[in-house]
Amino acid sequence: MQTLPLALTIAGSEATGGAGAQADLRTFQEHGVFGCVALTCIVSFDPQDGWNHRFVPVEAGVIADQLEVITSAYGPEQLDVVKLGMLGTPATITTVAGVLRERRFGHVVLDPVLICKGQEPGAALDTDNALQEHVLPLATFVTPNHFEALALSGMDAIGTVEELTEAARRIHERSGAAVLAKGGVHLRSNCDEAVDVYVDADRTEVLSAPRLGDGAQVAGAGCTLAAAVAARLARGETPFDAARAAKEFVSRGIEARLSSSAPYDVVWQGA
Repeated sequence: MQTLPLALTIAGSEATGGAGAQADLRTFQEHGVFGCVALTCIVSFDPQDGWNHRFVPVEAGVIADQLEVITSAYGPEQLDVVKLGMLGTPATITTVAGVLRERRFGHVVLDPVLICKGQEPGAALDTDNALQEHVLPLATFVTPNHFEALALSGMDAIGTVEELTEAARRIHERSGAAVLAKGGVHLRSNCDEAVDVYVDADRTEVLSAPRLGDGAQVAGAGCTLAAAVAARLARGETPFDAARAAKEFVSRGIEARLSSSAPYDVVWQGA
């Protein structure tokens, strides 16, 4: 009988397999980590309507049932790492936050999905506010993209590495969590590099890699990054080492990305 590192993802299902829980579980597997999943919603795209999102939340009681059986099957000494993806509704956020307060995972990696394109604007705002109020304070590691870094830091603009560093610092001070803030395509300088910034209580580091993708839209990079961080933490790495290795893992996955008839490519975690 093997003793394996474990990690839990609490996330949505994305039907094409490019993002969400599907990407998380592939990432865990590639890192030699046994993955568990509690699904929060089902997201599918509508090919007849410009590939817009269709969003169906899982009932809060069903989410609670999933988390009950997972935490009953695997005790804290066996399962101590959780990755949070799309939660989607205030009811889901309240349910998940309650479990996190009760279970007290050692590592809570938050991919702070602040936009669910299948929701009405008012509902999306309620969800964003609930996530910042109830989940962000429980996180130990946060991986915001450009938009999320703006929202969580309260900054008006992030266009330089220095501004991205300041945003990461503010999010760290607000949450106490380690932060890996993603620059994406929004930084005015370093146009040939993908630049992220890592901040924790002891260090600030700029992480750079060649920009890949040839301008193509690539789905699943954010999910994969946070899941790779979670997997590395489950294997006993430090937060910074996990961040650095996760960025390299995503770069390889983007370089080996999969194309389809959808208007986006997807990260291949098996690269």
